[in-house]
Amino acid sequence: MTESMTLPAARRRVRTRRAVTVAGAAAGALAVWAMTQSIGGTQLAVRSGGSVREIGAAAVVLTALLVGLAGWGLLAWFERATRRPYRAWRLVAVAVFVVSLAGPLGGVGTGARLALAAMHLVVAAVLILGLPAAHR
Repeated sequence: MTESMTLPAARRRVRTRRAVTVAGAAAGALAVWAMTQSIGGTQLAVRSGGSVREIGAAAVVLTALLVGLAGWGLLAWFERATRRPYRAWRLVAVAVFVVSLAGPLGGVGTGARLALAAMHLVVAAVLILGLPAAHR
């Protein structure tokens, strides 16, 4: 933080950067979804119980935004509660990402499974790298 920047201005800058990071994660997931739909011609669907549910653009964006906001909240808590918040954040975020990869296993077909895994990877990469970097 520069001397001329006030604490509220620095906080606004961090919030803005983190909001852009969360939006970027959602945009990245949507880009993978769109490429899968248009280039690959793969319909994204998952088995849920005894039925098959299609994954649409709105679900992709909403899920990425919710995950991003939850991650942001967790990082903010780590910044207040721990001495090494970014290390703790990365450890938890990577663990959540690994667990989240179980979701794409329910994809209908290999193409759907690969596309869903790619979306998880894009969102995780943007959030894990971007949220803490917004503080610097």
